[in-house]
Amino acid sequence: MDDLDRKLIGCLLEDGRAGYAAIGDRIGLSAPAVKRRMDRLLDDGVISGFTAVLDPDLVGWATEAYVEVHCKGAISPDELRAAFSRVPEVHTAATVSGAADALLHIVARDVRDLERALERVRDEVANVDHTSTAIVLSRLIDRYGPGQPEFNPPD
Repeated sequence: MDDLDRKLIGCLLEDGRAGYAAIGDRIGLSAPAVKRRMDRLLDDGVISGFTAVLDPDLVGWATEAYVEVHCKGAISPDELRAAFSRVPEVHTAATVSGAADALLHIVARDVRDLERALERVRDEVANVDHTSTAIVLSRLIDRYGPGQPEFNPPD
């Protein structure tokens, strides 16, 4: 990946609907050259897809939380993935090092909806010992979303 690829990705992160010509104008390439680079980035898996970025408040998701999940005994990442996938409020999930087995990012309509989602997490994973929840008060940094600084990953 070179500097032009990074600039192309930065343009997409700023406006995922930008056309090849518009991106080309910004980074100094022709539209066909942008398309070739984008196709290569897709083929290489650098870009894994395109999606809409929603404003949680405007779609009614007023409550966000990060949840540590602590399990009894061993459980595989595949089992956790399958269980967490059945809870639609879980937006991201990861296994982590440290005391917790997994970390979830849950987005819900309100605190009652968050509580129901937490109950479902505990029901879906058979050996959950306990969870620890931190409710988000305000977002401070949300990298690589709209209006963010130029995409510039380390070399």
